[in-house]
Amino acid sequence: MCGIVAAAAGNNIVPVLVEGLKKLEYRGYDSAGLAVIGDRKIDRVRSVGRVAELESASAATSSPTGIAHTRWATHGVPSERNAHPHISGSIAVVHNGIIENYESLRSELTAQGYVFTSDTDTETIAHLVESLLKTEPDLFRAVQLACRRLIGAYAIAVIDHQQAGRIIVSREGSPLLLGLSDTGNYAASDASALLQVTRNMVYLENGDIAELTATSVRIERLDGTPVERPVHVSQLSAAAVELGNYRHYMQKEIFEQPEALANTLEIVGGSKSIQPGIFGAEASNLLQDVDHILILACGTSAHSGMTARYWLEAVAGVPCTVEIASEYRYRTSVANPRQLIVAISQSGETADTLAALRHAKSLGQLKTLAICNVPESAIVRESALRFITRAGPEIGVASTKAFTTQLAALFLLTLVMAKVRNRLSADQESAYIDQLRHLPVAVNKVLMLEKDIEIWARRFADKHHALFLGRGRHYPIALEGALKLKEISYIHAEAYPAGELKHGPLALVDASMPVISVAPADDLLEKLKSNLQEVRARGGELYVFADADSEIPESEGVHMLRLPEHYGLLSPILHVIPLQLLSYHAALVKGTDVDKPRNLAKSVTVE
Repeated sequence: MCGIVAAAAGNNIVPVLVEGLKKLEYRGYDSAGLAVIGDRKIDRVRSVGRVAELESASAATSSPTGIAHTRWATHGVPSERNAHPHISGSIAVVHNGIIENYESLRSELTAQGYVFTSDTDTETIAHLVESLLKTEPDLFRAVQLACRRLIGAYAIAVIDHQQAGRIIVSREGSPLLLGLSDTGNYAASDASALLQVTRNMVYLENGDIAELTATSVRIERLDGTPVERPVHVSQLSAAAVELGNYRHYMQKEIFEQPEALANTLEIVGGSKSIQPGIFGAEASNLLQDVDHILILACGTSAHSGMTARYWLEAVAGVPCTVEIASEYRYRTSVANPRQLIVAISQSGETADTLAALRHAKSLGQLKTLAICNVPESAIVRESALRFITRAGPEIGVASTKAFTTQLAALFLLTLVMAKVRNRLSADQESAYIDQLRHLPVAVNKVLMLEKDIEIWARRFADKHHALFLGRGRHYPIALEGALKLKEISYIHAEAYPAGELKHGPLALVDASMPVISVAPADDLLEKLKSNLQEVRARGGELYVFADADSEIPESEGVHMLRLPEHYGLLSPILHVIPLQLLSYHAALVKGTDVDKPRNLAKSVTVE
């Protein structure tokens, strides 16, 4: 959730550290800091608030070696004393993750005479490394010994002003990569932080520890075994993570969805058929005897899985269950080795989803598929099959294009499973592929409704609660719409299957609570119309996103926006677009921080 940048070079690296932190702001944070090796000590600058404040405070700081960090509070309130880096003696440490045994380590170190000046678990790492330096003077070995004692998830970077020019980094459960260049060597939580200096990346594995200097890199395992990791040339460009002419990253990413979908679906090209191999070379064999699908995901990704359940059962005829990843491994479940485990994550580093995937594999369920936006991520590396969504960098905390490209990937999975199970005729296959190919054009048409949606959003600015309704495969879309509204506008919103209104939620409906309904022209439309009448009969104000031929009349208290075309099974991808725009413009009217909503982080790498 936090961000790390580290640099060892032949020139002043402070601007590199600061610029790297700016590129990691999307991950969510409440304080920032940096530490560099000065002439006779560690020079440290910390601030509560945005990286821009840290940039001003560190303007006079200069060094060829240093570490920097953005913190999202877990242990201890957001404050300067809890901000990273933390110092003990001659060393400084930055850390992402959570150290689960920090309390016992803290007691042990306190007994040795160490004084803690923060409430964080990270300060324990600093004092532990410093204590080990007394018997093991080499920084690399001291950090290696310290990491062997840590329980939990971490990515760390350590410097020592008595061993200038060296940075030691290690990871276990939290992402960390190296950047290699002719001018220096770097480390960061995310490739986007290093595109300013290099595109040559090395992705560390859990249990790796590395030493960086301006001219060299070495990697070992924590047990001391030397290892080599391949160098990947990142396909990201610096321009891809720039805001451009948009007001916010969320707006940019909403409008990038046609291109993101086109890139994701390019794999089907001009073909009239689809092959299992799009999910990996082993897909044909691995999917052949699948008798159930279990989808593991969190938040928005879970909503994509819930939508896909309707497709997988209706088209492919395969039973499907969707589980919230953070809950799955904490209950007793029945293992099924013929079950396909689908892990969905934008970043591929979501801690709960990664842990759930590992738990499923530990139960002997080895048929695994990752649907992810980051090719080199942990979830991708640890799955037997993979599908990369090619949405491009998603910076805004509230996910948009990652969601729609996940849906596109899951529909491809539906077609492959249907074909493997002999439930898809050649004509059906060709028709579905044509629909997918036309999808970017259809999304573009929906985006043209933005001006009308802005008018609706202004009516939401003074509301404190909202209710979202959907039926069938559009119920998860209602859930996603409610999540988006509360994430960035802080308006309390809930979503229900429309048929559940009379079982309780109808008691909430009055003139002050807007009710937003997803109303495509499908076989549940007539049922939905009855539910909408229940709202109007109680004085509720309806905002209905319908299709052009839905035949729901606009009237007093019933506001209508009609999407240009009905899109059949793929309608959820179109209907979520106006809900994203509604949330975005409602947040604009309320004046909230759209891209960095309070208390939230983009990449949730702690449990």
